[in-house]
Amino acid sequence: MIGTPVTLGDRLDGLVVGETCMVLQPVVGKPRFDISIIRPEMRAEHCQLRGQGYPAPRLRAIRKGLRTLHTLELMAQTIYKFQITKERSDLNCQLITAMCNEMGHYQDDQIKLYEYGFRPSILRFAYWLVGALVGFGSRLLGPKAILRTGIWVESKAVHHYAELLETIEWDDQTRRVIEKDQADEDGHIARWTRLLQAGTPVSAQA
Repeated sequence: MIGTPVTLGDRLDGLVVGETCMVLQPVVGKPRFDISIIRPEMRAEHCQLRGQGYPAPRLRAIRKGLRTLHTLELMAQTIYKFQITKERSDLNCQLITAMCNEMGHYQDDQIKLYEYGFRPSILRFAYWLVGALVGFGSRLLGPKAILRTGIWVESKAVHHYAELLETIEWDDQTRRVIEKDQADEDGHIARWTRLLQAGTPVSAQA
């Protein structure tokens, strides 16, 4: 994914930093999403029961995929939650934004699980614990460790998304939700990489 600086007036696919934002050009073959939208709107008519008439192997694959994404998004939002400090800094603002984004992904996956008649994994709280340990541990090591942890975790997430999008036969609406969530993770990688390369990730806010 290639970043191109633009003005604040051009917000499509933008990540706002200071007085400019970064438009993320999607990888060839990937849909284009506005990743500046942290929590997309969901209307009542978007919720529907799914999976009727699907063969059992397809339903099993969808259940496994949604449970995987659901637990990993729980871990991701918990990592960001435990990385946030009391300091009024740009980094903390970015971490709060990322946490909110991951909370939305978690809700996306949970909604789809219930629409298909499935339930979340009973082991998901183990992922919360791992997220808390990783988040708090990187927080103790400082801003650079926080950013490097974010890049590493989100790179793993993008890989998982790509694998599940390729190997599972999703319905069209669920696939689009998952593709948007994957694009968000790409955006997180770009954000953390940019802040790490800037060398001043914790500039104070007024």
